[in-house]
Amino acid sequence: MLPRSSFGRTGHDSTRIIFGAAALGAMSQERADATLELVDAAGINHIDTAASYGESELRLAPFLASHRDRFFLATKTGERQGSAARAELERSLERMGVDQVDLVQLHNLVEPDEWDTAFAPDGVVDALVAARDEGLVRFIGVTGHGLRIPGMHVRSLEAFDFDSVLFPYNHALLAGEAYRADVDALRALCRERNVAAQTIKAVSKGRWQDSGQRRFSWYEPLTDPEAIGRAVRFVLANDDLFLNTTSDARLLPLVIAAGEGDLALPSDIEMDADIERFGITPLFAEGALERI
Repeated sequence: MLPRSSFGRTGHDSTRIIFGAAALGAMSQERADATLELVDAAGINHIDTAASYGESELRLAPFLASHRDRFFLATKTGERQGSAARAELERSLERMGVDQVDLVQLHNLVEPDEWDTAFAPDGVVDALVAARDEGLVRFIGVTGHGLRIPGMHVRSLEAFDFDSVLFPYNHALLAGEAYRADVDALRALCRERNVAAQTIKAVSKGRWQDSGQRRFSWYEPLTDPEAIGRAVRFVLANDDLFLNTTSDARLLPLVIAAGEGDLALPSDIEMDADIERFGITPLFAEGALERI
């Protein structure tokens, strides 16, 4: 059975493995239905999608028509202006065939100019607060990619009382002292304020090197079952963290199996051995924001 924990202050007892519905973005409806049946059978009760994830919201609609009450449903908006964000949220609700989402997240909010627009009067933050007041959403979160995002999340939490954050977390990234320090500071703040901390890129191997290989995710994932197990445990051994699954749905059974087992934290020796054996590299580099 997958472990569960209170998703921050929302009161929802979420499975600590969250289904990343980016996996549905380019699927046929038939394959999406089969994937969601696997999600349901595993006991996962939290789905995370976004307006920008291809056809994901549309692929979810038939499943949500009969399962909506069993899932915490999250989506994201990449808009920064309030009117555009409101229109995108309304489109997301229509595409999924629902009247309300549990969580709407500001997608990848890290660039200073976009941050200023988001928090300005009539920006996306004001628009989502209004949507929450109207009952279209219940909670508001913020997400991001790249090495700067933990620090930017701290800044965002100082400006607004977000209910959740999302950031990259794996052994290779945390080997960087500056990134680990920023992540530690963010996690401490989240624990203090009871903000849900979601992680992504757990099973990342690194950037794609083989241009001819068929790709089901934005990064090259690990495929070895034992390495995936250690990567999943590296996240879930921390009881304050949630893990969002990879967009490569072929790996979903392996991630689920790892989450159902012993969640003891792998040793640094084991994780370093995986880096050496599988050629794992940090997904992000210093400097400009990485958007994968």
